[in-house]
Amino acid sequence: MNLSDYKGIAVFAEQRDGQLQNVGLELLGKARELAEKLETKEVTAILIGSEIEGLAKELIAFGADRVLVVDKPELKYYDTEAYAQAFKAIIEAKKPEIVLFGATTLGRDLAPRVSSRMTTGLTADCTKLEISEDESKRLEMTRPAFGGNLMATIICPNHRPQMSTVRPGVMQKIAKDETRSGMVEKFEFALDTTKLKVRVLEVVKEEKNKIDITEAKILVSGGRGIGSAENFKNLEAVAAEIGAEVSASRAAVDAGYIEHDRQVGQTGKTVRPDIYFACGISGAIQHVAGMEESEFIVAINKDKEAPIFGIADLGIVGDANKIAALLAEELKKAKVEK
Repeated sequence: MNLSDYKGIAVFAEQRDGQLQNVGLELLGKARELAEKLETKEVTAILIGSEIEGLAKELIAFGADRVLVVDKPELKYYDTEAYAQAFKAIIEAKKPEIVLFGATTLGRDLAPRVSSRMTTGLTADCTKLEISEDESKRLEMTRPAFGGNLMATIICPNHRPQMSTVRPGVMQKIAKDETRSGMVEKFEFALDTTKLKVRVLEVVKEEKNKIDITEAKILVSGGRGIGSAENFKNLEAVAAEIGAEVSASRAAVDAGYIEHDRQVGQTGKTVRPDIYFACGISGAIQHVAGMEESEFIVAINKDKEAPIFGIADLGIVGDANKIAALLAEELKKAKVEK
């Protein structure tokens, strides 16, 4: 393999039902930063689906120099085999040096299949991506190891492309610039339908009234110190008054207080809200890794030595349940007075 043949950065611009997923836009922002340190500064967005070419303009506005559109009726719904074939064809034809995927359920399924077919490595759930300072200009991919107690930086020196997945919320989107110009290229490849083993008969969508916590501007999060699912109603009352979403630490999820999709932390979701209320959360490193980039952190804990106070902008020492209940009451009163 001649490593010098591989140039540029490709980002999987994941879309579902014709809607771009935020993680792809976040990765375009990071790709732009990485590209500035490489000889070839082109960032390519890979858009796969059916009748999705209209999304290309938005990808350019968020940092893509080129958008490769793979548009086939067979790609309307995600199929591991079909998408993997498309990616293999793109990589063989365009030879990107780096390929980035969002660590979504779809990305986590697709990325290892692609890396296997390209006989290259894949670093999963990265929290940091950097270009090395030496002349090799390798991608340095950092991810937590040993339960979050160690950060490992991984390189892929002998194979290309260098591949990684990054969880939603870890990277930041750049400001949307609708004046940016870029190329849109329709990429054609021969899809081997004989290898497709799955056929979609019906799509059943779960109705969700809750906003994904990675999209929330304000989060009221509870930990083991909340004590029970019943006590989470105090947090829900606070959230209802300020237009927030309720989230939790792993300890609260494992105890059955709340659903897993509300979990913040190393084994949950990475969030970056404007305000993060940490109620009854001690501040273990695994949880902090998922919320430390919040703009403003309010910690409520009866243990004044809790590690969470070390990263909080505002700390309140006291029983989180009692304080949450009082806070909900005061917020209601403030609304009435207005």
